[in-house]
Amino acid sequence: MAGLQIEGNLDNISDKQLGYIKDVIEKRGFKDAKVVIEPVGQAGDNYVANVKRIIIEEKDGSTLKMIAKVAPNQEVLREMANTKVCFRNEHLMYTKVLPKFEQVQRASDIPKEERLRYAACYGSFEEAPHEVILLEDLKVSGFQMLDRFQPLSDECVRSVLKNFARLHSFSYALKHKEPAVFDEFRDDLFDMWGSMNERDETKMFFEQLVANALLVLESDVHKKIVKDIITLTLTTYAKILRADRESKHLIIQQGDAWTNNIMFKFEEGNLLESIMIDYQVSKASNPVADIQYMIFNCTDYKSRKEHFHDWIDYYHTELDKSLSSFGLKANHVFPKDQLDADLKRYGKISLGLSIVLSSVLILKPEDAMKMKEAMESADMKEITKNTDIRRLGADSIALFISREELNLKIK
Repeated sequence: MAGLQIEGNLDNISDKQLGYIKDVIEKRGFKDAKVVIEPVGQAGDNYVANVKRIIIEEKDGSTLKMIAKVAPNQEVLREMANTKVCFRNEHLMYTKVLPKFEQVQRASDIPKEERLRYAACYGSFEEAPHEVILLEDLKVSGFQMLDRFQPLSDECVRSVLKNFARLHSFSYALKHKEPAVFDEFRDDLFDMWGSMNERDETKMFFEQLVANALLVLESDVHKKIVKDIITLTLTTYAKILRADRESKHLIIQQGDAWTNNIMFKFEEGNLLESIMIDYQVSKASNPVADIQYMIFNCTDYKSRKEHFHDWIDYYHTELDKSLSSFGLKANHVFPKDQLDADLKRYGKISLGLSIVLSSVLILKPEDAMKMKEAMESADMKEITKNTDIRRLGADSIALFISREELNLKIK
């Protein structure tokens, strides 16, 4: 028997990672197959992992496609991107948390079409520095990724909010029925954003970002707000999360719901459903952390001005619907007035994060490649240079100014 014939893009895949991939393929019944590995996406889509598509074709005609999230093994890049922590979080989410949430839904007889959809995990190897996670290729089922430079539509936002409501409701159900299990998940997931102020690189990045933003923003009022908010984000975020650690409103959040981490399925132009695809910065937090993160990073001022309050009402209504399957009510576990209060309490911090992230999210592929190369070499001078918004093209600068000045209008 010839065995597996692997070809294609093997860049950045270690022998141990390739060996694990082979084992998973063979355990799924493919013994004499052609395996083609292709790169997925472009620079700027992912800074933590190398993403590959694996196409498996057996001689008998059976096929399978998988997405492989492959950890880099360059130590400097791993340190810069906190790779070990990110992969461990996602490993925990796909092997423990999400399967437990699926079990909770089945135990409550929730119909399959009403359950939270997430990519099937075919295997997860967590041995550092050779981590690899193998997932269902959602393109096979008709899902697509939207343009990260364009704001999400109202219907797309509502679809993501429905996913949030379902995801968050499972934490409340688990706390109600198996509180020790929820506490275990809470303690095992590492808070990436909350640890920001402990790293010198983060402080340097924030300081440079403030300096750059002050040079390109046009309004003196906006300049002062940006400086104050970014400073507040760095010093206060960890404190507010620690204060909420024992809050009864705490849930396991997705944590990084921006356009590239959500896929959508359309039929004849109509949105059918959406799926969140990245859980590397999942953690225990307040529900509004997910909501504001998505809204600040994925929508524009015009749609927020028109729909913001309706979006919040919609989320709470969907949360109540999902909770009803577990015999719970939103007005008991997370009342609307508490939601409104937490939106205000987290508002400035969420805005600060969106300003920080926008300096990376607006990067075109060629600029993102330079940033990743600088991270790989751990060259802080180059990293600082690549965060200088003024070095980007005029259209990227205009996009940054537009995003932030419009974001600040809903402060």
